[in-house]
Amino acid sequence: MVLLESQNIKIGIQFENFNLEDTEGNRVDCNESYGKNGCIIIFTCNHCPYAIAVWSRLIAIAEWAKSQEINTLAINPNINPHYPEDNVENMKDLVKKRNLPFPYLIDINQEVAKKYKAQCTPDIYYISGERKLFYHGRLDDDWQNEKKVTHESLKEAIQLYLDKKEAPKDQKPSMGCSIKWL
Repeated sequence: MVLLESQNIKIGIQFENFNLEDTEGNRVDCNESYGKNGCIIIFTCNHCPYAIAVWSRLIAIAEWAKSQEINTLAINPNINPHYPEDNVENMKDLVKKRNLPFPYLIDINQEVAKKYKAQCTPDIYYISGERKLFYHGRLDDDWQNEKKVTHESLKEAIQLYLDKKEAPKDQKPSMGCSIKWL
């Protein structure tokens, strides 16, 4: 396991649209997945301890965001034969076990992760309703222990957008296991 931080990406950029399959074989077009106020995109996986530690919090923020007309997409770029925990069958199990309220997408060729310059799992992006990067960073200030969280970075950034304020200047990077590049 190699610990990495997310890259610094210029706020305000637009990413290319993508179209990936979910765990049931349905095609999901990101352009059609935006809510009125945007979309949270999370590069994640099944095996990384950092990703595992925040799944329940990601689900909670996705449910809150949905009430704010923001949708969520999770993308697994780790479909790699050396990491069988991240294969599609295990993704299906995770969707059922956690009752995911958002699609868990398969980035089989890692093309979307590369376009987004994703580095680690989880690597978290909030794309505004105008389809521009508003936030790229950590979920909160304590990946290990939900009870010790004092700063919900992603939620606070989204609230700034909803309040028609500027993106946070100090966006702390996400950190986690390296993406398992093919």
